[in-house]
Parts: sequence; C-alpha cells; structure tokens
Amino acid sequence: MARPYRPGPKQFVFTAGDGDGQQVSVGDPQEAYVAFSAFFRERESDTYTVRDEPAGQRLVLMPGMGVISRAEGGDQPRSEYLKVDRPNRYLPSAMLFFENGYAGLDRFGQWFSDLADLDAPPETRGAARAATITTETEAIQEVARIWAASGIVDPSDQYYVFFDSHDADDDRAERAVLLKLVEFLGLTRVDAPAGAAGGEVWVRTDPRLDTEFARWS
Repeated sequence: MARPYRPGPKQFVFTAGDGDGQQVSVGDPQEAYVAFSAFFRERESDTYTVRDEPAGQRLVLMPGMGVISRAEGGDQPRSEYLKVDRPNRYLPSAMLFFENGYAGLDRFGQWFSDLADLDAPPETRGAARAATITTETEAIQEVARIWAASGIVDPSDQYYVFFDSHDADDDRAERAVLLKLVEFLGLTRVDAPAGAAGGEVWVRTDPRLDTEFARWS
C-alpha cells in the first residue's frame, strides 16, 4: 500500500555511479524532484541512486543498462527490476518514489525480482507478467494501468484503443500482457480500422473497465 507523504523536512541522498553524491533536505515531493532532476541532468553516469535512509528504501536508475531498480529493507527486504523502453521514464519514476516510496512504483510497469529475467524477449517478459495475475480484480487493474499510459476511447465510445498511435515495435512486453489479459477477462478484441498505427489494440468497451479507467483519467 502506498504510504502517505508526510509534510515537513525530509532527507534524501543522491549518488551517481562515479561516487559523486549530494544530500538534500526538502519539504515536499516536488522540491525533491526538482533537486534530483538537476542532479541527474548535470551528470553523465551509468547509474543514479536515490536513498531514503530513514525508510530503508532505494531507487536506482541505470541508463547504461536500460533498467530501474527499487529496494526496501525491513522484516521482508526485497528488490525488483524494471526494463526501461524510453529514456523519458527515468525522472517520472523518481517523482513516484519521492511521493510514495517503494510502493509508489507498483503500477509503473512490469517489475521482476530477478535481474536476469529482463534479458528475456519482450513477449516472454509480458507472458510471465500476465501469468502472475490470477484474479479478475488484478487483471482489470493491470489493463487500466496499461490503458492509462497510452490509451484513448475512440470517438464512437464503442472501443478502447490501447497504444494509441504506437508502432508495432513499441511496447512489445506491455502488449503481450494486455493480449493475455484481454483473453483472461473475456473481452472482445476487434481489428483496428484502416490507417491505424500498427501497434494499436482495439477492444470493445466493457462496464467493468469503465469504472476502473475513470479512476485513472
């Protein structure tokens, strides 16, 4: 569960891969984001780490590998890894971490506990992610997460359009998850109309998804 952000001074430690570091005291997530954005953009490094030491949590951005890592300690320490498909995803992940820590990144993408899993082809990663989703509620939430990133409702209000204007080579892992969950939920997929981008997925609207999608709008 995402933790509420408590107003007041909060300390974070930023570190780049070369050991260059900076400790900041901030009053809110936006202030932390501004400080880290400057730290990130002023350096050329393969890794950037954000540590929230009182909470025992850590975010690591690894542009050199195309990976984001998150970790937390406590009674049940855990680390997870996410394959990054676009460079512009690094800083948004930091904002989510500043807002709600480890849990703030739950719906940011496909997290895996083993870094080696990220070496699998996108379709394999997507199928593995879909296989971990075993209830209708989880499936609807995951479909809503994917739709919120790049989805629209077509002008007729009859179809959800996932990966709007995206090419077939984009979002391959996410598309693999979606197609599995469309089948799992018994949704109706239809052919995209002429002129649609090659990566788009068109699905008939469904009342179960309407309610969840509204929360993401």
